This record gives sequence, C-alpha cells and structure tokens, in this order.
Amino acid sequence: MNWQEVCDHPSLKDLPFKIELDETGKIIMCPVKLYHSIFQGEIEFLLRSLLKGGKALPECAIKTTKGTKVADVAWASLELLSKIKGETDASIAPEICVEVMSESNTEKEMTEKRALYFEAGAKEVWLCSENGQMRFFNSQHELIHSEMVLQFPEKIEA
Repeated sequence: MNWQEVCDHPSLKDLPFKIELDETGKIIMCPVKLYHSIFQGEIEFLLRSLLKGGKALPECAIKTTKGTKVADVAWASLELLSKIKGETDASIAPEICVEVMSESNTEKEMTEKRALYFEAGAKEVWLCSENGQMRFFNSQHELIHSEMVLQFPEKIEA
C-alpha cells in the first residue's frame, strides 16, 4: 500500500492506533495510551506558543526512504508548509519532528526514525520519554536543549 491508499481505505479510518508504513508498504500499527496523548497535546501547545512563523502539526505523516512514518508532533515553518501543504505525506520533513515514546518503542527504532527524519530534511528531532523527559537531537548528536526553541522545557508534566 501507499500512504494515499491507507488514508482512503474505509476500514482504516477509525482505528484507535497510530498507523505507519514500512519500506515495503506493510502497515505498522501501534496502540496509544492516554499519557501519550497528554504529552502530544502539551508538546503541540508549547510549540504553538513558543514559535512564530509556522504551525504545530499533530500526527504528521512524513515520506521517508523506509515508508511513511508519522511524527507524534511536528513544527513546520510557513515557508516549508507552502511547499508541502497539499501533499498526502510530507515529501520534506518539518523542521522539528517529535516522537512520544511508548513501552513498545525500542531505542533502535527511535535511532532509525531520527535518521529517517533527518534524511527527509528535519533540523531537530525530539524524543519524549514515558515520564515526560525530553531529549533533543540535531543531525550530528544529542543536544543539551533544543537550539531552535531555547525555552522548551526539559520535562513535560502530564
């Protein structure tokens, strides 16, 4: 399947799972717990509050070399949005891509997702742990704090 087919498929529209595609077009589903949604909402709110000149994007589909991945939250500048706005899955990753960790996620999986987001054009990738602790990365290494949003907190409260 491709991402457009997933979006159009009637039996996939109301699933209570986050859906992504792997590089062969197979659907990957991940159940989401309430804390995950709380952290997503808080991160989206903070991005919208702290950054101007762009939009916070919940559940942002991003085309990668290994299928369509869905960042839990992303932030894209107005300039980038003008290029990708009409796409089904973003051909260029938003400047900031955020993943909220679930108990089913592995460090290996997150390392691969970070690499895919950077390869697709992200400037920073953030990880939020199951207890709200934030980690920030650029394409070279882990950062002490976000370089794009200096005032973003190191921990999100649920």
